[in-house]
Amino acid sequence: MRSASDLTARARIRDAALARFGTDGIAGTSVRAVAADARVSPALVVHHFGSKEGLRQACDDYVLDSIRSGGEAATEALGEILQAATPVRRYLARALLDDTPAASALFTEIVERTEAWLAAGEKEGWVRASADPTARSVTYVSWLLAPLVLGGQVGRLLGGDPAETATAVRGARAGLEMLTRGLFTDDRWLAAFTAIDEGKRP
Repeated sequence: MRSASDLTARARIRDAALARFGTDGIAGTSVRAVAADARVSPALVVHHFGSKEGLRQACDDYVLDSIRSGGEAATEALGEILQAATPVRRYLARALLDDTPAASALFTEIVERTEAWLAAGEKEGWVRASADPTARSVTYVSWLLAPLVLGGQVGRLLGGDPAETATAVRGARAGLEMLTRGLFTDDRWLAAFTAIDEGKRP
């Protein structure tokens, strides 16, 4: 996760906070615990970040940058999340549970990128058209991130932490298999929910 040039005291503190926040949440993490994990004094944490809120903001910024820097091979949500380091994915999961501003911003950004990616796929012919492209994108991203948010339950049944790459890829492959090949052999459920949806409209 850290390069040789990034092994500064500030970076070590940020990395320790990223791991702690990802495991214990913002409320359950103290500046003293982060300092102990980073092997520095609490005063040095305050010197670099001002407060726990400043430390959280630094972690949020780092996670946003990590997800955004996936490159051309990661211009859609799946690649962006899977290419991120495990502590980043774990922090993101906790941030989504805690409903932090950065998590909301990142979710919105990934949905917007995904909607554009799927729209391009429609034009190129490898994505089917949708009656509601925005709802499709929100649902797709929600499916993608659900294993992270439901980490304990998903990990218990799949035998691994969904924040770890192997388990994340296993879940993603199963989801893509359903999206690519289909799950149902007829349209009974689609017809039922379409009728409900249309019945609610004026």
